[in-house]
Amino acid sequence: MRILVVEDDSVLSAQIGEALGNAGYAVERSVDGEKALRLGETESFDAIILDLGLPTIDGLTILKRWRETGVSAPVIILTVRNRWNERVEGIDAGADDYLVKPFHMAELTARVRALIRRSAGVLGPQIEIGDIRIDLRNQAVFRSGQLVSLTAHEYKVISYLAHHADQVVSKEELSQHIYAQPRALDSNTIEVFIGRLRRKFAPNMIETIRGLGYRIRKASRE
Repeated sequence: MRILVVEDDSVLSAQIGEALGNAGYAVERSVDGEKALRLGETESFDAIILDLGLPTIDGLTILKRWRETGVSAPVIILTVRNRWNERVEGIDAGADDYLVKPFHMAELTARVRALIRRSAGVLGPQIEIGDIRIDLRNQAVFRSGQLVSLTAHEYKVISYLAHHADQVVSKEELSQHIYAQPRALDSNTIEVFIGRLRRKFAPNMIETIRGLGYRIRKASRE
């Protein structure tokens, strides 16, 4: 899952990036309002963390522009402002959640997980597909109750596919959402991750849809 962090305090931005990175997310950071506006409009993110007090363009204006142009990624607002009417203004502008500074990183990470779950239609902290159980909080995957050892990128691939179960996900989309920075697609790399996951789980759990991408079904196939 790829997260955009828009925060002009470089120390706090780095701390948020580290916390989310440790939680298994690919993180892109921006300290500038104009750059953040462009990133949100031109690239794909699973969630956005947006500070209101930004240079060049304030966060509320950015959020309104995103929603007007169809950017649908869930947004958590960060701010030192704690007046109820300002929170209402942020929610009405299109924010999905609101967190007042200072805050605990564990709470921010939990809110990000919850937003991503809800946007994918996942109701709880775990995703179950057949005998596979994905513990989203602890970044752990189990098969028939046994922990399966995965690399960081293998986990990101299976987690993204599971969040989009029954949908066909292209190699390009997978690449965009498991790496923090945009990069030229190396289709062989994605194929390697898929191959490893098939060896560790049921071979047909991840389907190849020729010419389109990959799919995990909610009802697993043996």
